[in-house]
Order: sequence, then structure tokens, then C-alpha cells
Amino acid sequence: MSLTDPVGGQIAGQIAGIVTRPARPEDLPALVALFAADTLGGHGDTSDASALGDYRAAFEAIAADPRARLYAAELDGRVVGTFQLVFVHSLPGRGALRAFLEAVQVDGAVRGRRIGEAMVRFAMAEAGRAGARSLALTSNKVRTDAHRFYRRLGFANSHEGFKIEL
Repeated sequence: MSLTDPVGGQIAGQIAGIVTRPARPEDLPALVALFAADTLGGHGDTSDASALGDYRAAFEAIAADPRARLYAAELDGRVVGTFQLVFVHSLPGRGALRAFLEAVQVDGAVRGRRIGEAMVRFAMAEAGRAGARSLALTSNKVRTDAHRFYRRLGFANSHEGFKIEL
């Protein structure tokens, strides 16, 4: 599966060698390493082998959920990014299908090479193909660079988000 923009044009020519595809079980260590390297997220992720069972269980739950899709982005055969799409029907909007973009992560060593842009544009295209009326995401308030990035891609700060730890 190569990267395409929401209107079907190829992005891969602009970002040579990037391939976005559904994540596979063998990608799990690389995906976990992306989150473990994230110093801003505050999620407590770790590459410690003792945690792999938790990550494997989550991967399997995502893979089994028909509303969820987990992706890996590769550069030269190496996983360098990931994101998840989740689809939900809601009564407002006449039963609209809505998509949520979660867990967008790019390897720090390759940031600035438009990999994140390619992944988000791919997510936009996938959400559109699935019939979603909107694509929403949340971003930690400390990620000001990410906020500029999302606004540049056309996302708007249309809602205020709230969260509680349970």
C-alpha cells in the first residue's frame, strides 16, 4: 500500500521510500520503541521486555476490533512511524461516521523528512474512503510543534478537550 493523498494522487514520489501499511505483529518491538523514546508523551511507555505482554495484548485487541486500524510507516524497510485510526458512529450529524487519529509517532532520527505529513495525509484519505465525515485528533498541550504541524495540514482547534485518569 503506497501513500496517497485524499484525492488519490501519489505522495510517495515526494517522500521517496515511504510506505504506510497495516501494522503486523512483528512490528510490535519497533512500534513500542517509538513510544518509549517519546519524552513528551508522559504515558510511561518502555521497551523493557517485561512489558511486551501488555503491548502484545493491546495490539491483538486493536487488530480484532473492526473499528480500529493500526498502521506502520516504513523507510528503507525500517519502521519509522505509526498511527491508529478509530471509527465511531454518532447520532449527531444524522448518524455520521467519525474518525479519530490517535498515537501519531515518528522516529526522532527522521523527523523533518515529511514522514508525519505523509502518515496524516494517508489517514485523511483512509478516513474519507471509509465514509467518515470528519477526522479528529487530540494532541498534548506541550506539543506546540505538533500543533503548528496539524494546523498546517488543515486541522482547526474547534473543540476544547478534557480528560480524567481512571
